[in-house]
Amino acid sequence: MSIEKFSVEKVLSVHRWTNTLFSFTMTRPAHFKFTAGQFARIGLKVADDLVVRAYSVVSSPFDETLEFFSIVVPEGAFTSNLQHLQVGDELYLEKVPYGFLTLTRYQLPLPQDLWLLATGTGLAPFISMLQDFETWQKYQFITLVYSVRSAAELAYVERIQEIAATFGEGHTGFKFVPIITRDPQAALHDRLPILIENGELEKAVGLTLNPATTHVMLCGNPQMVDDTKDALKARGLTMNRRGEGNIAVENYW
Repeated sequence: MSIEKFSVEKVLSVHRWTNTLFSFTMTRPAHFKFTAGQFARIGLKVADDLVVRAYSVVSSPFDETLEFFSIVVPEGAFTSNLQHLQVGDELYLEKVPYGFLTLTRYQLPLPQDLWLLATGTGLAPFISMLQDFETWQKYQFITLVYSVRSAAELAYVERIQEIAATFGEGHTGFKFVPIITRDPQAALHDRLPILIENGELEKAVGLTLNPATTHVMLCGNPQMVDDTKDALKARGLTMNRRGEGNIAVENYW
């Protein structure tokens, strides 16, 4: 991979949520423009080789810095090194963003209710979207569903509340729904596909998944994405193709 495709950026901060989850910010070059929901390709020098991985941007498109959310993959060539990031370290940023998990892809049905369904670090692009005033202006109802294994993995909860208060000021249709799959005492603790199939997710939100009005975005574990797509399609929702349809996903793999 050509090194000329990358700019060299500096790590500005590191926040460790758990032993396996962390986020970091880095400098943002003036040339790096992106749409909320897109991902960047970040490189790290490992034994003189440049190892590159895709990361959805957490930041607003208008922020002066770039923020990313990562999981530590045991023995992973990239994250096993990335997890030791320190302020001042250098990272490589490919000069162009990628991805089509953006609200601009939707043409029909017209915007009314937006469901953002995430597991783990799949939360990242949705944090970015919620930091764009246009999202709040377009949709009457916005539901952010975040599924994790344990309560300790519920990252960004305070940030989500702050974003809703700032960007969604006066908006009455926002709901944040956490799911904790390994806590039987949690209000919702089944996997997302099951909660869609049995109607419990809609009951918790107070809104129906309606093929005529609903936009659904999925990001996270590939198995969750596939199973949730099937559950949504069983409810009459369709994949978004050429601007039409309900369900949009991101494919990193």
